[in-house]
Amino acid sequence: MEVQIAVAKINKYASSESGDTLEVTERPNGGLSVVLADGQTSGYGAKAVSMMVVRKVIGLLAEGVRDGAAARAASDALFTDKKGKVISTLNIASVDLHSGTIVLTRNNPCPIFISRGDTFDCLGGESIPLGNSRDVRPIITEIGIEPGLTIVIYTDGLTHAGERRGQPMDVCEVIESLLEEQEPTPQELADDLLAYAVKLDDERPADDISVLVLKVASHDGDQVRRMTVRLPIA
Repeated sequence: MEVQIAVAKINKYASSESGDTLEVTERPNGGLSVVLADGQTSGYGAKAVSMMVVRKVIGLLAEGVRDGAAARAASDALFTDKKGKVISTLNIASVDLHSGTIVLTRNNPCPIFISRGDTFDCLGGESIPLGNSRDVRPIITEIGIEPGLTIVIYTDGLTHAGERRGQPMDVCEVIESLLEEQEPTPQELADDLLAYAVKLDDERPADDISVLVLKVASHDGDQVRRMTVRLPIA
């Protein structure tokens, strides 16, 4: 088996900086963690907030701190720094080779979409962003690594797409339809979701949008780890 990770991001229309920050780091006991944060509002201020959160979490994960504890520490740091006046959402998706699971940590009102075979599920439920108060706790879900597992995580720019036209996007329904109609690669799925959202916003995204897709696929090739990144420059 192998875990494939893909990301598609775009800035809010006419904004030179995205308030979403995403980083990938190796785990000290084996595996990878992907950390995604969305700072309040947009632009440089939001970017500074999300970068602070992500760097805090990445640093703690590198020291072997558990994902939930890293999320709580990042929330306390943001609360202390901003005196409770600024919030940030946070998602951590960790491929933990020690436990043989994918650990999903969520401080984000947006659900996480999970597909296993013919079963589709949106993990919702109340989830509080970081920085509101002290001792903010994340929602943690642990899933066994198995072929065909697909996980989609996103920031709220995706859920708000189309609201200006009175056609809000039902994210989970769109993902399910894309997976039922074809077998997209993780990058194709991330790209298709982002393109659909941008189209609903008349090609002018009303907010920063980030889409993260993880898929467990069969693997019979070499043991080389690979990562490809594309950064368009105007």
